[in-house]
Amino acid sequence: MAKRVLDKFKIRKGKVFEAPLENAFGRLVTPFEEFIHRQSSSGILLMLSAVAALLIANSPLQHAYEHILHMPLSLNIGDWTFSLTVHHWINDGLMAIFFFLVGLELKREFLVGELSDLKQAVLPVLAAVGGMLVPALIYAGLNSGTEAEPGWGIPMATDIAFAVGCIALLGNRVPRSVVMFLVALAIVDDLGAILVIAIWYTEDVKMTALMTAGALVLIMWLFKAAGVRRSPAYVFVGMLLWYELHEAGVHATLAGVITALALPARPKYDPVAFSSFVKDIIRSFDRCFRPGDNIIANDALRARVMALGNGVNLAQSPLQRMETRLHIPVAFLVIPIFALANAGIPFDSFTSSEAVFNPLTMGVIAGLVVGKLVGITGATWLGWKLGLGRLPRGASFHHIVGVALLGGIGFTMSIFISELAFAGQSELLVQAKAGVLLASVIAGVLGFLVLSRAPVSEEAEMVEAVSEARDVKAAAEKAAGELVRRDADGS
Repeated sequence: MAKRVLDKFKIRKGKVFEAPLENAFGRLVTPFEEFIHRQSSSGILLMLSAVAALLIANSPLQHAYEHILHMPLSLNIGDWTFSLTVHHWINDGLMAIFFFLVGLELKREFLVGELSDLKQAVLPVLAAVGGMLVPALIYAGLNSGTEAEPGWGIPMATDIAFAVGCIALLGNRVPRSVVMFLVALAIVDDLGAILVIAIWYTEDVKMTALMTAGALVLIMWLFKAAGVRRSPAYVFVGMLLWYELHEAGVHATLAGVITALALPARPKYDPVAFSSFVKDIIRSFDRCFRPGDNIIANDALRARVMALGNGVNLAQSPLQRMETRLHIPVAFLVIPIFALANAGIPFDSFTSSEAVFNPLTMGVIAGLVVGKLVGITGATWLGWKLGLGRLPRGASFHHIVGVALLGGIGFTMSIFISELAFAGQSELLVQAKAGVLLASVIAGVLGFLVLSRAPVSEEAEMVEAVSEARDVKAAAEKAAGELVRRDADGS
């Protein structure tokens, strides 16, 4: 029997069907796909969105811009109506998707990432805590007892897309371990910002809606206990949770984090079980194959292909699949739209001394630039000296100082907290946003300059040497091929 099955495939190599323009299209798409998967790309798009918002807010389009942001959008089902402005839909609705992705990243990092190893996690966690406390204290020292006091949470945040984008521009000069240190630090920083939003930037709570939200959280965890692995089930309950939290007065974006934490992180198949499953499916596929068959006409073959596809999904956790799917839409749609809707402030906020040299704006700038530098570097040095953790492999404190400066890029989360702290206070909100934008530019430039002058590690030099060796080898092979072709033409 086995011999007959093998005989079916002994001569046939199979066919790969391609459309006439498929290869050409692939050559056009591949560089673009590589581009959008780079963190630096999302950082560049975020910067362009912020610049576009600034230009629109200072142009004849300003009134149309403001009109669109304050235009109400409503959902109506029978007598039930739910209405928010476009600005609120972006900040409360779209940003819930951003927080969902942040929650997924947090869970993965603590389970299998840089934060899963205690020895590796200690320094990034300490750095993040120092990078939150010192900026908040600096801001509070400048604004204590004033109407700007509620903004103390603004300089606590780090924008991971901008920060990693700056490092990506330096290529192999920065060790990969330093990049991972920054990512881990920023993720813990995001967790701190989420807790600050949940505890200190929550309105009056309505207990009935909050109890309903609690019941929905329980339903999601019951799904998990029952082995429900379909992400849409969690997302649907998460949407209901978003509504109930909004009605309760708790910031609705927290529904994204809660839903992410409930999503199963363990795949159904481990690698050994998946390998056995695939081999069984392939053997069954071969047994069902008849010469001349194609998958469309043979139901048995199609069933096994579908089973194989389902198995591939089950070899990945729902958390992993959802995180992969969300990275591009969040980085290239959600965050740029948020920047476009929130970064538009008058240029007067930067040109007059009173607009910049006020306690609020200076508190944000000093917190993000000086506070992050002192807090991250100081906490890292203290943890390292006490033997609580180890520096990233191939890194020096020159790298840590550069990372600490890049931590002062607080764009997305800082603007988000500004909106919460000064809701309905347009003058204070503009001052806060001006501080965030100026601080992010200063911190980004200084961090880039410091890291560009950091000593290149042996690891980076080795990577560069290998890359150069490959280029030389490729050039030699090309030259040899050209000589062979010329000899053949000459003969």
